[in-house]
Amino acid sequence: MPESYFIGVDVGTGSVRVGLFTSTGNSVKIAKKDINSFNPIPDHYEQSSEEIWAACLHCIKEVSEGIESENIRGIGFDATCSLVVLDKQKKPLSVSTTGNKNQNVILWLDHRAHKEAEEINELNHPVLKYVGGKISLEMQTPKLMWLKRNMKETCWDKAGYFFDLPDFLTFKATGSEIRSLCSLVCKWTYEASSLEIKGWNKQYFHQIGLEDLLEDQTKIGTSVLPPGSPIELGLNQKTALETGLNHQTPVGVSAIDAHAGGLGIIGSFVDCVANKFSIRLGLICGTSTCHMIVSENPIFVNGVWGPYYSAMIPGMWLNEGGQSATGKLIDHIINTHPATLDLKKKHPNKIIQQVLNDFIEEIAERKNLPSSCFLTKDFHVWPDFHGNRSPIADSTLKGMISGLQLGVDEEDLAITYLATLQSLAYGTKHILSELEKSGHHIEAVTICGGLSKNKLYVQLQSDVLSLPVIVPHEEEPVLLGAAILGACAANFFENIEAAIHSMAGKGDVVCPDVNTQDYHRKKYQVFLKMLEHQKEYKSIMS
Repeated sequence: MPESYFIGVDVGTGSVRVGLFTSTGNSVKIAKKDINSFNPIPDHYEQSSEEIWAACLHCIKEVSEGIESENIRGIGFDATCSLVVLDKQKKPLSVSTTGNKNQNVILWLDHRAHKEAEEINELNHPVLKYVGGKISLEMQTPKLMWLKRNMKETCWDKAGYFFDLPDFLTFKATGSEIRSLCSLVCKWTYEASSLEIKGWNKQYFHQIGLEDLLEDQTKIGTSVLPPGSPIELGLNQKTALETGLNHQTPVGVSAIDAHAGGLGIIGSFVDCVANKFSIRLGLICGTSTCHMIVSENPIFVNGVWGPYYSAMIPGMWLNEGGQSATGKLIDHIINTHPATLDLKKKHPNKIIQQVLNDFIEEIAERKNLPSSCFLTKDFHVWPDFHGNRSPIADSTLKGMISGLQLGVDEEDLAITYLATLQSLAYGTKHILSELEKSGHHIEAVTICGGLSKNKLYVQLQSDVLSLPVIVPHEEEPVLLGAAILGACAANFFENIEAAIHSMAGKGDVVCPDVNTQDYHRKKYQVFLKMLEHQKEYKSIMS
């Protein structure tokens, strides 16, 4: 029998990546193409859906070249939870103050709708209990409110379709307007549970002034299916011709990128941790980090999104915490330090984070410290430079640094960087603590994304949480998760759980250093004090 292949397409913040996988989850080929973002004014971040789709076609064609098209059995898509706007002719419609029609995507990290989010949260509507009690300005209904208020004539009145980006991709691939339960329950306040699918909450839409969307629900979706469900008729003729794939190749209902990452890592096999989905906290680390955990029954957690029914694994409830800036924060800390330019010149062929990791160990050895983590005894960071997603759910929180000196040398850079990595681990601990208080039981962390390749970051997560961290052997688990959606659409496996167990593969385990536990416990106390202090400062200045 010839090998069966599945394609996974992932649209991240800065690039499109596509992977070709075997039925056992082995990656055969990966293609990547960068995409642009536009930042015309502060807090506004935009992209082009046409550029994104062209990059998808390019990469799909690249990975499938040389493979018999009939052996490519399915394709799945994931993307950031960005908002795509099309006009009534299904053409791009500008969401930008510039009026550029190619800027028709409001990127997930766009924070223009902060006032609208505040207004929604003041209503305290019952739908908010499924987003930890507060809606995030990164979600779609605040952004839709902003468009109606600020671009009514140029955008709102001309709009024919509002898509979450993952659903836009399947729309382009198949022509189908089917929406994913993953996108709609997680980002659009669509209501669904094991007992019933309630759909759009009419009272909520009336209260926030979006009742006109209910008059023509085709704009936001009338047909909704769980991720991995087959989309009727599969790949359309146009996409098949542009990629070299077969017409009607099965296409799975999409997922948000973090949720695809969750599918790709949740089943990674290791000897020392039970292969049980509900005891594993998944960290999907990129520009931001998502913290994903599933449960058999709904668990409500203050400041944490969900519980969402069937948003990742059909029949299970998902809670989703997150940090709005992780990889982006680390890059910011490094790139704004005066010592960085000279350090990069000294090591032109090395990744700057690895250079700093090695240098941190050298400093610790020179100072006769038993662990490099002790270098930050008097240096502390609160990492919410782009607001707090979980568990405080406050987009107005700011970053804080305590312990600054006049240093501008490489050692000062290294310690600032180390303290930043530690602060991100304490942020994870903060989220995990709230999850466990509410009823989750977590025995291990599974990690993927760019930061999973940073050994110091991974070790700190393990040390701070006092838990084993599983690092999957598959280096592209988000792409793997998308490919799993394609395999499910092709009915290649009995169900999505069987697909996960068959394709997820093995992983390595990083165990906590017991000698640093007391130190991190104290640093975590300082971490929480910094939050108290920021709130006190706000109170004084108000």
